[in-house]
Amino acid sequence: MYDGFQALQVRLEAGIAWVTIQHPPINLFDVVLITEMDRLGRALEADPAVRVVVMRSADPDFFIAHADVKLILSLPVPAQPAAEPSFFQSMVDRFRTMPKATIAVIEGICRGGGSELVLSMDMRFAALGRAMLGQPEVAVGIIPGGSGTQRLPRLVGRSRALEIVLGADDFPAELAERYGYVNRALPHGELGPFVERLARRIASFPAQAIAEAKAAVLDAETGMREGLAAEARAFERCAAMPEARQRMEAFLARGGQTRELESRIGVFGDLPFPHFSVSSNP
Repeated sequence: MYDGFQALQVRLEAGIAWVTIQHPPINLFDVVLITEMDRLGRALEADPAVRVVVMRSADPDFFIAHADVKLILSLPVPAQPAAEPSFFQSMVDRFRTMPKATIAVIEGICRGGGSELVLSMDMRFAALGRAMLGQPEVAVGIIPGGSGTQRLPRLVGRSRALEIVLGADDFPAELAERYGYVNRALPHGELGPFVERLARRIASFPAQAIAEAKAAVLDAETGMREGLAAEARAFERCAAMPEARQRMEAFLARGGQTRELESRIGVFGDLPFPHFSVSSNP
């Protein structure tokens, strides 16, 4: 069930699925990683032996950089606006809805689609001085289209969600904890042991009790599916705009999706994107 992955490693132990992302050079959310994450989510959801899922990265500098901008540029303009959540939204949402406890351990950069993946998980724990989260999509002319506009307001409130989304900046672990973006920010040496203790504790409880408790909490999140479909429609409109496509192409031309550029903090705010004049209509 868990064999044959290229970008993921899975180890099962005592009811816990330990998932490690290993997709050099920056754990880009490209076709390979998206496809494997979808396959993994379906397998975990159906596996009665798994009660807890813990996801982390083999790269201390990158959890997941973001979604592949080249892939976004290649997406066809849909003939009809989205009426349902997108494939990517559904893929990450599975970690929110599966009857298992899902936990993200963030020790590096986690932007865009990577942020949306961890936002979809039940709990997020980040390493102080190392973890950096953000939704930089607006800087390249699009919006968070993988559930970020729906998850963040529910976690951090409207104003802080808009600061994260519209500011398109990086949020270090300490600030992310204060905002509610992550559950806790811990020193690197304490992060792993803390999450391991928590995962083992939850995995020791009855599987049905875990599933029922999670389902009851999910019932408090009303309107999520409708919100995801609205986000998908907005993403499609933005991705089709000429200015957005020029900004994404400029980002790639200036070294986007290379380890050197992506390692810079606040890189999306510092990039010298082309200037676009705004004309007013009478």
